Amino acid sequence: MEKKIAITGLGIISPIGTGKDEFWSGLRQGRTGFRKITLFDALPFAVGVAGEISDFDAQSFLGSKGLRELDRSTRLVCSAAKLALNDAGLIINGENSDQVGVSIGATFGSLHSISQFDRVGLTEGPRFVNPSHFPNTVLNSPASRVSIRFGIKGFNTTISTGFCSGMDSLIYASDFLRLRRVDAVLAGGVEELCEETFQGFHMLGCLSGSDGTEQVCCPFDRRRNGVVLSEGASVLVLEDLAVARKRGADILAVVLGYGSAFDVAGRECGGLRSAVTAALADAECTTDEIDYISSCANSSLELDRLESRVIREIFGARSREIPVSSIKSMIGESFSASGSMSLTSAVGVLRDGIIPPTVNYHEKDAECDIDCVPNEAKRQSVQRVLVTTSDPYGQNSAVVLGKYE
Repeated sequence: MEKKIAITGLGIISPIGTGKDEFWSGLRQGRTGFRKITLFDALPFAVGVAGEISDFDAQSFLGSKGLRELDRSTRLVCSAAKLALNDAGLIINGENSDQVGVSIGATFGSLHSISQFDRVGLTEGPRFVNPSHFPNTVLNSPASRVSIRFGIKGFNTTISTGFCSGMDSLIYASDFLRLRRVDAVLAGGVEELCEETFQGFHMLGCLSGSDGTEQVCCPFDRRRNGVVLSEGASVLVLEDLAVARKRGADILAVVLGYGSAFDVAGRECGGLRSAVTAALADAECTTDEIDYISSCANSSLELDRLESRVIREIFGARSREIPVSSIKSMIGESFSASGSMSLTSAVGVLRDGIIPPTVNYHEKDAECDIDCVPNEAKRQSVQRVLVTTSDPYGQNSAVVLGKYE
């Protein structure tokens, strides 16, 4: 059985750019996407800056028909899916629609819709709610809308594993492709910036600057003090390699292997270590064959330390040589979208041999003693990339991508 899976299309909408080329260019330039929040009134909070996509206009991607019923999360992911399909040159019709699936990571996307829908029901009564807004209150709405809008009739799945959702959506999709149950899958993740999510993480003290200190996003840096909340959507078109070759698709990269593990006890790296080890084994790849690590470090004290420790334990002497960068230093923490955004970034590294930097790095942390590609992109030939994700509640996932030869 052919284990390799082709990545043939990428669609991304992020705080630093829309479309793969603009996104890759922004990362290589070290451009940050943090700006004053305009989607809601942020004055009650200690911080008012986030990775907001201020210029997003779904109509330019999807047209005006049917947009009124869609919330921001659904508009974002449908727009990213449209970009991905165009990039892949994949036409969905009556002949192949049942051989295409959808796998989307989403966690907090329904919170704002639920809040607005319930507010009307509680203040004016359930008879006065708008029934067309009800579908947005369920977690599987973004994935379902992708299938509806593009006429996809294969499996449709929503993955909700927090920080790992976007990555796990690719893993789930890859399993279907390996089992020959579909020929292609749209896999990705989405998260919208809304007041309800922002308030929750602000109250938990997870946001940088929420305790009155300076707001700063600096993964692996000793100054780090929390995340900068962000939003976005990223969708990848995955195809059975033989099918992609047959239709003459431009193969951007291949999925070589992946692994997942859950371990929250003591947060002593066990889960992430197991996920990375499983991904390397599945890819039949040694640590010496990994040229770059796309890190999930998000400027929080614990996660950055934990990941650095896992890298040192698994890669040994190479841990100080292998480049490890975090694109979250530029785009922030987008939760369910973050894993798929990292995968999209990794494909760009494989294609062009330019590793994005970890920006805003100034003060070394002895517990993060790795080459984090500080502040400037690095040009280097890359054949294999390890992409990691880790959720503070125990879920961990890793994927190995390879250059297509």
